[in-house]
Amino acid sequence: MGELSSSEQMAVERAAAEPMLDQVLGWAAVNSGSRNLDGLATVAGLLADAFSALPGSIVLVDPAPVEAVDASGRTIAIEHGRNLHLKVRPDAPVQLLFTGHMDTVFGADHAFQETRWIDEQVINGPGTADMKGGLAVMLAALKAVEQSDAATSVGYEVVLNSDEEVGSLGSAPLIAEAARGKRTALTYEPSALPDGTLAGARPGSGNFAITIRGRSAHAGRNPEDGRNALLAAADLALRFEAMRKPGLSVNPAKIDGGSPTNVVPDIAILRVNMRPATPALEADARVSIQQAVSAVSSEREVSMHVHGGFARPPKPMTPEMDNLFGLVKQAGADLGQAIGWQPSGGVCDGNNIAACGVPVVDTMGVRGGKIHSMEEFLIVESLKERAALSALTILRLAGGNA
Repeated sequence: MGELSSSEQMAVERAAAEPMLDQVLGWAAVNSGSRNLDGLATVAGLLADAFSALPGSIVLVDPAPVEAVDASGRTIAIEHGRNLHLKVRPDAPVQLLFTGHMDTVFGADHAFQETRWIDEQVINGPGTADMKGGLAVMLAALKAVEQSDAATSVGYEVVLNSDEEVGSLGSAPLIAEAARGKRTALTYEPSALPDGTLAGARPGSGNFAITIRGRSAHAGRNPEDGRNALLAAADLALRFEAMRKPGLSVNPAKIDGGSPTNVVPDIAILRVNMRPATPALEADARVSIQQAVSAVSSEREVSMHVHGGFARPPKPMTPEMDNLFGLVKQAGADLGQAIGWQPSGGVCDGNNIAACGVPVVDTMGVRGGKIHSMEEFLIVESLKERAALSALTILRLAGGNA
């Protein structure tokens, strides 16, 4: 371990001593699937109570309007939960952003609802790693920093959103506004690997629903008068597949619509995900999408409407990001924690923050694994480890070390 100042030593000890495990167990006991608005409201209340231990003002912010395309091709409104927003010392010389999410991928009707101990150091439970454990780590670190002499020199905003697992469409404007003017951001997704490795570069992600409208006709008497929307969707899916190249993954995932077998189908909705590694590849993908849509529309005499877009911009490593990762690595070394990082194929709110020009480490949460499955687990000792790491990192950021 390296040498810590007396104030740093006190902060990391205070952070590690916070009752994080009890908080995680309490929060994980409430289902907060992204579409469970009642559960999200309950968890938001619990989090507001917990984060009220920090100074500043807490509000629950309504989500921005979000629309989606249903299986019949209609555009419908999608409801999301409210988002917790805390501001502390907005006039302090150093301004930071801390983000996390209260939602999980497990709906109210999912079989995975309870926590259990796998052994003395590992808990299996919904959202324990992703990311109610991370929320506890964040709060512990901030409470410890607030008790330090450096507190007055740092201001910050905290955004805990309710829709990260479904793309943050309702909270993206709030995150972008909170990122404005910030020196650095920390997001509390679980570590990329159970050993604590951080996620570095991330691709972007775009979700699209292309509604294809053709013309119905009798499949036996006059099929030539029809314009088969299902075939057009399949044609478009294959053209999208052909867009794949190094740095751009394309996944045509679902086709809705169709008709009875004796009717030429006049409606289909193709749903596809694309993940570009760089902004340039995202720009190329946008052009290719429009070219494919235009070609299939013309050749098959159907109309198409593209809904959706690249909600998660690519997050490449930058010199500013390298500096921030280096600071976290040194803080880890001084605590006896080996901190490394590697690229990740996943996306998160860190993508959106980086796109605002703010360097971010977005895996400051707990060590664990198998997230998004019924085997999700949290390594309990990592609560103290990561709270200490965050507290020390924040203190050094407050001192201008980034």
